[in-house]
Amino acid sequence: MKRLLFSILLLPSLLIGQHSLSGEFSPAEDFTYAFLYHATPSGTEYVDKAQLDSEGKFQMTLDSIINPGIYKIVYAIPAEENYFDFIYNGKESVAFKFDLETGVEFTNSNENKLWTSYIKSMDMVNRTLSNFYIQKSTDKAAFMEIVNTMDNTQKAYEENSKGMLTESLVRANKPYIPNQYEDLSTYARNLKSNYLKHVDFSNTLLQSSDFLIERVLAYVFGMTTNTTDSVYKENVDSLMNNIGEGNLKIKTVLFEMIWQQFKQMGNTELTNYVADTYLLQLANQTNQEELIEEINIFKNTSVGNKAPNFDLQISKDGGTINTSLHDLYLTDKYLLIFWSSTCGHCMDELPKIKSYLASHPEVTVIAFGMEDEDSNWETVIKQFPDFIHVLGIGKWDNLTSDLYGVEATPSYFVLDKDKTIIKKPYDFDALKTFLK
Repeated sequence: MKRLLFSILLLPSLLIGQHSLSGEFSPAEDFTYAFLYHATPSGTEYVDKAQLDSEGKFQMTLDSIINPGIYKIVYAIPAEENYFDFIYNGKESVAFKFDLETGVEFTNSNENKLWTSYIKSMDMVNRTLSNFYIQKSTDKAAFMEIVNTMDNTQKAYEENSKGMLTESLVRANKPYIPNQYEDLSTYARNLKSNYLKHVDFSNTLLQSSDFLIERVLAYVFGMTTNTTDSVYKENVDSLMNNIGEGNLKIKTVLFEMIWQQFKQMGNTELTNYVADTYLLQLANQTNQEELIEEINIFKNTSVGNKAPNFDLQISKDGGTINTSLHDLYLTDKYLLIFWSSTCGHCMDELPKIKSYLASHPEVTVIAFGMEDEDSNWETVIKQFPDFIHVLGIGKWDNLTSDLYGVEATPSYFVLDKDKTIIKKPYDFDALKTFLK
C-alpha cells in the first residue's frame, strides 16, 4: 500500500484570535504526513507539513503570518496529480474530511462550502442542458426552463458570495445564458464566444487558482471538435485578446502552459507559433531566461532545422578520424540517439534498433552516451560495433544534450544527408513506422 502524504493547513488570523485547520482522512492507514502549499500566480510555495494520528485526524492552530488566498493540500506523490485546493479568508477555521474514493468534503468554512455547493449546482444544470441536446429536443419551453434555472442559480450564488473571496470565482464562472431557444450549433458558438467574458485576468486570486488554468485549457483545447491548426491558432489569438493589455506575468504563465501542451501533442508548428507570436516576447519582458533558452532550444531542434553540430570520431582504414556531425557524408539518413548505459529502457530499445537497421544500410546510427563515467559505457558499446559512438560525460549536465533539449533517454532524431532534422520519433515503434 503506497504511503500518502497529506498536509495541514495553517491559516492566518488577521483580525481576531487564532483559527485552526482540522481534518480526517480515510482510510487512515494510507496517510502519514500532509504538505501545505500556498498557491501564487507564478506557482506554489511550501508552507508546512503535519503528521496525522492513528485515526487519520489532525488539528492545527493557524499561524498568523499566513495570508488569505488559495492553498493546496498534497496527499500523495506525484504532488501535481494528488492534491486539492481550498480557500482561506483569514476569518474562519477550516475543517474537512477526505476520502480516497469520494474526495474532499468541507465540514467547516463558509467559503469552501459555498464554492463546493455552487460547482455542484451548476454542474447539475449543465448536465440537464447537455441531456436536452443529446435527446435532440426542440421543446422551447423546456429549454427556457433549464436556462432560467441556470440564470437563477448563478444570481443566487453571486448574491450569497458578496464580500467573500469566493465571489470572484463565482462571477468568473458565470455561464453563457441564452434569452431564447438556440439549437446546438448556435449555443456552442455563443458559449465559446462568451466563455472568458467574465474572467478578470488581473485578479490575483484567479491567477493563483486551478480554475483559471482549467478554463483557459478548456477554451483553447476543448470547445470544438474541429482541431485543425488554424482553429487552434484562432483560439490562442482570441485568448490573448480576452486577457487584454498588461498582465504580463499571468500571460507568461498561461502561454507557457499552452506552449507545453502543444509540445506534448507533438505539434511543432503550433508550438513554434505560440512561441514566435507571443511567448518569446513575454519571456523577454518578464526576464524568464530559462524559458527563453528552452524556447530557443526547441525551435533549433524542430523538424526542418539543421541539427546542432558536435564533434565525434569515426573509424576509417584501421584508424580514427576526428570530425563532426555536419562533416559526415556516409549515408542518406542518420539516426541520432541520446542514451545511457545505465538506462534500462535504452538497453531494451538499442538491441531492437540494431536488429531492425541491419536491413537499412541507408541509415547510420550515432549513439550519444550520456554518462557519469566511461567504464560501463566502454563495455556496453561493444555490443553495437556498427554504431558511431560519442561519449558525453556529465550526463544531464552536458552541453550537447542541452543543445538538443534532451529531457529523457532514449531520445531519437532522424536526420537527412544534410543533417536536417526530419523526424523526432517518440520510441522504437514510431521510428520503425517512419522508416518503413
